Amino acid sequence: MAPRIAVFGSVNMDLVAYVDTPPARGETVQGRQFSQVPGGKGANQAIAAARAGADVVFLGAVGDDVFGSQLRATLVDNGIDVSGLRTVGGASGIAHIVVDREGNNSIIVIPGANGTVTGLRENDTLLLDGAQALLLQLETPLSGVIAAARAGRSLGVTTVLTPAPAQPLPQELLECVDVLLPNQYEAATITGEDTPERALAALLETVPEVIITLGSRGALYGARDREPLWVPVVQVETVDTTGAGDTFCGAYAVARTEGQDPESALRFAAKAAALSVRIPGASTSMPTRAEIDAF
Repeated sequence: MAPRIAVFGSVNMDLVAYVDTPPARGETVQGRQFSQVPGGKGANQAIAAARAGADVVFLGAVGDDVFGSQLRATLVDNGIDVSGLRTVGGASGIAHIVVDREGNNSIIVIPGANGTVTGLRENDTLLLDGAQALLLQLETPLSGVIAAARAGRSLGVTTVLTPAPAQPLPQELLECVDVLLPNQYEAATITGEDTPERALAALLETVPEVIITLGSRGALYGARDREPLWVPVVQVETVDTTGAGDTFCGAYAVARTEGQDPESALRFAAKAAALSVRIPGASTSMPTRAEIDAF
């Protein structure tokens, strides 16, 4: 039986420009390609988890614009339960993404409808009940994230927080988090530590488990009851890293809720992330379970 995973978070339309070199301040450059792809860290993690084999329910908001209907349809097409996806007046969230020739990206997020998700509705709590994992990010208002984390804790759901965009994390949120999953930059920003090892030690004083993703250097895992574990990246030709971290998160959550140990789950997530960077886009690049198992 497929594990049930709930995702509370953002859903955006990604407007992606591909360039050889990103423009400096005041500079205009010629782009190579443009694409419009459904994204947002919440939706990306939901799609990644669904394609990796989970039964996923999504909680968030879209606007009543054309992007809103497209974003909702994308989630439905990936088999995701959208009964927790609100439609509000105004614009949906968007992200402006610039991808360079090495596949690295820079992103500007405009929240739109995501900014209205300031708390839980009664039906949202019902949707969380029965989930084995709850995935959270910080592209929606902090009050809503805290409310979802508290509901997850009260229901005994394992809560995984991706602290992006990086910001100080209040104790009332951290005390409801089981797994913190920052990248190296986010870990350094939150802790003030200049190495992943020191950041890991600092974060483990606040949450039981931590995974710091290190880009081309893989991932560093730590828990309070074991020695740190480093898992290398799976080497592939990189086209676009957009959504790789969200793919990693969604796949890791699926593997752990299926009962895999941390090391096996990390390797499963690393394979999923490697497959995702070979194809342009975020949600469009995420692999299926069959593709991950065969890789």
